[in-house]
Amino acid sequence: MNKKKGHNRTQPLRHRAQDKRGGNTATELPTGAPGTLAHHAAQYLQNLAVRNYTADTIEGRKDALKVFLLWANDRDLTSPAAITKPILESYQRHLWRWRKQNGKPLGISTQRSRLGTVKDFFAYLVKGNHIPANPASELEMPRPEKRLPKEPLGLHQIESVIAVPDTTDPLGLRDRAMLELFYSAGLRRSELARLTLHDLNCERQTLQIRQGKHHKDRVVPVGNRALKWLERYLEESRPRLALDAQQPALFLTSYGEPFNPDVLSRMVTKFIKQAEIDRPGSCHLIRHTCATHMLEGGADIRFIQQLLGHEKLETTAIYTQVSIEQLKAVHSKTHPAERSKNPDSQNGGKPLS
Repeated sequence: MNKKKGHNRTQPLRHRAQDKRGGNTATELPTGAPGTLAHHAAQYLQNLAVRNYTADTIEGRKDALKVFLLWANDRDLTSPAAITKPILESYQRHLWRWRKQNGKPLGISTQRSRLGTVKDFFAYLVKGNHIPANPASELEMPRPEKRLPKEPLGLHQIESVIAVPDTTDPLGLRDRAMLELFYSAGLRRSELARLTLHDLNCERQTLQIRQGKHHKDRVVPVGNRALKWLERYLEESRPRLALDAQQPALFLTSYGEPFNPDVLSRMVTKFIKQAEIDRPGSCHLIRHTCATHMLEGGADIRFIQQLLGHEKLETTAIYTQVSIEQLKAVHSKTHPAERSKNPDSQNGGKPLS
């Protein structure tokens, strides 16, 4: 295999552009003649769409394949038959060595996502009889990290964030209603952005979440306080923001249009800063805070799973590791050093020897 001019093989490959997850991708998939890796990759993505995978999932797989195809092309590996297990292991080491512009490595979750897509792609090639055996079948994935989510906001902190918007202003009233709904229902930012007027049932105090993650619908409750702010917004603010009477979106920008999820993130980040909370966070932090506070209030984890729209209970179960209040209560009641401070405890409150 010949060295390409100007390419230093001793350094990990730096691709054409950088995506938001910290890896590098080109703007589009490399094109190729029928039978090439690039050609099959396009067919693979089309197959995902036919099988009703979400647009976000397909876009994520596309990004992962871009990185792999560019790496393979730089090594003149354009045919599926040319890919072996040692070659894939070399690609895995490449992901491990790769450094972002700030000098940090790719996260383990990103490495697992990139490799997982490659494994699924080659499984697809085998199923379609494009290759006789799967070179990725025995590829060992990096061990996943067991990281806790960010610590949720405290009760006083979340209340200070929600109170930031000026509710005497139509836009401030809208923002207060959005923050109340985020905290009450634990919504994802994309779910709030897609809400329509018909999704809110004030009489039943419910909200219909349509086509959430993994194309799943669900119904969630809306608390009394959030509902009152929503009703005020619908009566006082939305009519002034709606430039088109046929616009179905529940929340409207000052231009009378539905929100972009990225705009929601920037807004919530700004509110957290204005509340003088010295920590990063955005929409997901409020969702996380909602779930943790409910768990600490005694909610069953399966109800929280339904509220958040988690496909697997294991995803929701991580909140049990974050809910420190329950552990603190048990610790106070059972730890010898703590029990000795309680006059009602055994030994008459004397320290245990």
